[in-house]
Amino acid sequence: MPKMLKIEPDKCTGCMQCELACSYVKTGMFQPSRSLIRVHIFDEQAAYTPYTCFQCKESWCVTACPVNAIVTDPDTGAKVIVEQACVGCSLCTIACPFGTVFLDPGNHVAMKCDLCGGEPACVSACPTDCIEYTDVKDAPAAGAWTGKLAGQIEAAYVDAFGTT
Repeated sequence: MPKMLKIEPDKCTGCMQCELACSYVKTGMFQPSRSLIRVHIFDEQAAYTPYTCFQCKESWCVTACPVNAIVTDPDTGAKVIVEQACVGCSLCTIACPFGTVFLDPGNHVAMKCDLCGGEPACVSACPTDCIEYTDVKDAPAAGAWTGKLAGQIEAAYVDAFGTT
């Protein structure tokens, strides 16, 4: 059975260890700005939520790529960038509705989470088990994060306009 990342935002402390681990594995440097997992900070709620590629079943980034440089890894099911084929057009970054595909500023090649070949560095680096690599049936695509976000959006709307 395929596996995916399951993220439980309530467990995140904002330590950014996932970002550091990812950037080190992918670039050889501790450079969070080049990490393929990012931790979003909700300042007003003092909350943190890691997010990365959802490995969508019908991936817009794959559809948008004019040179077919994004393929599915048969072992992990992850959508993987074939660096030699990528022409750096950025269409995949524009097509991703979640903002989880990036263009490497050094070599102008697209980059995104590839699940580290089945051993995600972010999972082993997370001290609170906020990020798990688990069977797809156990990991809803956005899980608790979407419910939490929807509640925050509704509360902000009510604060601004008084009604829903």
